[in-house]
Amino acid sequence: MRKLKLLRIPLFVQGILAPMLIPPILYALLHGETRTLPALVFPALIALALSIPALFLIARRPVPPAGRDGFFLVSMTWIFLSLLGSLPYYLSGEGIRFTDAVFESVCGFASTGATSIPDTEALPRSLLLWRAISHWTGGIGIIMLTVALLPLLGVGGFQLVKAETAGPEKERITPKITQTAKVLSLVYLSFTLALFLLYLSGGMDSFDAACNALSILATGGVSTKNEGLRYYNSAYIDTVTTVFMLLAGFNFNMYFRILRGKIKDVFYNTEARAYLLIFAVSCLLIAVNIFPLYASPFTALRYAAFQSASILSTTGNAAANYEKWPAGAQAVLFALMFIGGCSGSTACGVKVIRHAVLWKQGVNELRRMIYPRGVFSVRLNNKIGRKDVVYGVAGFMFLYFSIVFVTTFVTAASGVDLFTSFSAALSILGNVGTGFGGIGPAQNYGFFSDGVKWLFCFVMIAGRLEIWTVLVMFTPGFWRT
Repeated sequence: MRKLKLLRIPLFVQGILAPMLIPPILYALLHGETRTLPALVFPALIALALSIPALFLIARRPVPPAGRDGFFLVSMTWIFLSLLGSLPYYLSGEGIRFTDAVFESVCGFASTGATSIPDTEALPRSLLLWRAISHWTGGIGIIMLTVALLPLLGVGGFQLVKAETAGPEKERITPKITQTAKVLSLVYLSFTLALFLLYLSGGMDSFDAACNALSILATGGVSTKNEGLRYYNSAYIDTVTTVFMLLAGFNFNMYFRILRGKIKDVFYNTEARAYLLIFAVSCLLIAVNIFPLYASPFTALRYAAFQSASILSTTGNAAANYEKWPAGAQAVLFALMFIGGCSGSTACGVKVIRHAVLWKQGVNELRRMIYPRGVFSVRLNNKIGRKDVVYGVAGFMFLYFSIVFVTTFVTAASGVDLFTSFSAALSILGNVGTGFGGIGPAQNYGFFSDGVKWLFCFVMIAGRLEIWTVLVMFTPGFWRT
């Protein structure tokens, strides 16, 4: 009964879809896409119909969530938003089946650069705008955008953000969670606007610039063109995009510290240094491998940097068909799919900080073999880290690769070749989108069976919400209170 009462909160959050749908509705009105209007207006009305009654119920009889309830609320919010957000695709009259509509919607809110639509450019532009907006919203996290409203309803916000944000350690930037949400949202919005203006100056039209900026900052990776950013074949656009993919995959807490003049914190941050080192080494290795394919080292470095940033930040966009590159370059990109961006970023995946923790713990174990009586600790940010962080990271990694294995097995059992199945499992759980084999930069997810696509939807949500948030609901003890 308690969980049923708490469902009022996810239902209230559905109301955010109404303002999200306003820009696509206005675009459809101004550009004569009247056929798409009902598909956009109807979900907005449903969102309001669910949200307004839930608001009154919460205000009259608030049910403050306990610590574990945050996981339930975040998961239900993401599921409801994905289902409701699928209606514009399904009702658009473009022949998009319900399974594919849900897949597109989940890709949006999970910030996954994947699609099952064979011809993106054939879709109405208002629908493409909706897709970009859903990616942008999913990038920062729907909870972070709405958590400032929940305290007004008698619901504390920090337990919700703790369930949604990524990484083994969470911290408040400011004393109040509402202030934190405002700071992060302002930084996110500022980056989006800056990228939009830079795209305009690079020759994109305003619509393409807006959609690509919304998607790239969300590390979503989808584009208005079938070829993605390869369509523009522009060194300027590739360079700008590379920079902002790296920025989006960086810990947003660091930007707040930079604004406060604490630039040294960035240099002392273990994850920040590891993130930039991984990117630099990947660029160098790939550039050396692909240099014979291009006319100049600068062109090779341009593509190497773009693809390294794209996969590392889990954006999944492509500036070149990297499946035609030498095996060494592909191996580096494939390895980056195991890493992901920084904690506290819009990126998904395992996260750099977890790899840093395991690396340091591995080095400590080697030292312990030499000095059996020695006392060794994992140091993070020049401070001794908690021991339970190592245990948590180890548990997360086991669950992460268990899900990869199960997803690979089910996908392969449906008739897909093993390499494509494994690549898709890694890409979907890490919310990258693009991959290798049948899901390379020149392909999409349309050929997978409906059952596999529904599995992918679950895996994408689990990956976006850090696995624990979703899997904890499958334990019997979670439902006893």
